[in-house]
Amino acid sequence: MIIITGGAGFIGSCLQAALAKRGQDTLVVDWLGSDLKWRNLARHAPARLIPPEELDAFLETNPKVDAVFHMGAISETTARDADLVWRTNIALSRRLWHWCARNNTRFIYASSAATYGAADRPELFSDDPAKLNTLEPLNLYGWSKHVFDQHVMKALKQRAPRPPQWAGLKFFNVYGPNEYHKGKMISVVKVKYDEVMAGNPARLFRSDRPDIANGAQARDFIWVEDVVKVMLWLYDNPAVCGLFNCGSGTARTYLDLAHAVCDAAGVARKVEFIDMPESLRGQYQSYTQADLTRLRAAGYTEAFTPLEEGIRRYVQDYLATGNPYL
Repeated sequence: MIIITGGAGFIGSCLQAALAKRGQDTLVVDWLGSDLKWRNLARHAPARLIPPEELDAFLETNPKVDAVFHMGAISETTARDADLVWRTNIALSRRLWHWCARNNTRFIYASSAATYGAADRPELFSDDPAKLNTLEPLNLYGWSKHVFDQHVMKALKQRAPRPPQWAGLKFFNVYGPNEYHKGKMISVVKVKYDEVMAGNPARLFRSDRPDIANGAQARDFIWVEDVVKVMLWLYDNPAVCGLFNCGSGTARTYLDLAHAVCDAAGVARKVEFIDMPESLRGQYQSYTQADLTRLRAAGYTEAFTPLEEGIRRYVQDYLATGNPYL
C-alpha cells in the first residue's frame, strides 16, 4: 500500500490518478469537504480515504506501507496562523519521517520553491544541501517548508534513523487540472483563462521593482504531469535519495504566460496591468528558475513540457471541455 497525504488535492490527486492506472493500492489522507473537491478522485478512487486527524491512529496499527507521498500542507503563501502551519507543515512531517524510518517505509515529500525567498538570479536556486542554511524565505509557508528541509538534513548529519528512501521535491509554479478547489492559490494559468473567456483582458500585476518591467516578472512554471513523472521516477528508483528542485528549468515571464493562454483559448492577445495587492508586497517572488543539475545527475532524463504546450493541453484538453478533471 502507498499513502498519499493531501491525496485529494491538486498534485496529490494527479499522483493518485497515475498510481491507480498502475493498479496500485493507495490510502488517501485528506478532507473532501462539501464542495466539488471529491471530483478530483471521481475517476480514480483510492482503496481507502481517511481524514488527517485519523492518520496517527491508523499508523499505530502498524500497517504494511511501501511508501508515503507526503503532499498535504497548508500551502497558502499568505497564511497567517503560524501555530496551525507549524502543526500541519512541520510537526506532522516530522512524525511521518520518523514513522517511516522506524517502519522501513520510503518517504517522498513536497517542499517548495518558496524556500528560496527573494533570490533573483539562476545561480541562487541551487538545491545543494550545503547552501540550505543560506536561504531566507519571504513568507510563513516558505519558512515552514524550509524548516522541515533543515530537519531532514540535520537528521542525516547526525546519522539518526532515516527512511530507506527519502526525497524532498521543491515544487516551483505547478499548473494543470484538479486545482479548482484552491481558491486564491489557484494557478495564474487558470485565473487568466477565466478572465479572457469572460471577454476581459488578462490582468497582470505591475512590477513592484524598478529594475523589472511590468509583465517581465518571471517564474518557472511546470505542467503537473511533469511533476507526477518525477515522483513516479523516484518511486521506481528506490536507491535515489536527496532534496531536488522540481521545475521546468526555464523561467518564463507572466507576459509569455498571458499570451499563451490567449493563443490556446483562441482569443486576441490583450493584457492589462493592475497594482499589486498590499498583502503581497515584500513577499512576492519576481523571479524563480529551478536549477536541475542535481536531479539530472541523479539520473532523471525526461524532458519537461514547454510552457506554451502545457497551457495548450490544459486549456484545450481540460478547461474548454465539459469535465476539466484528470
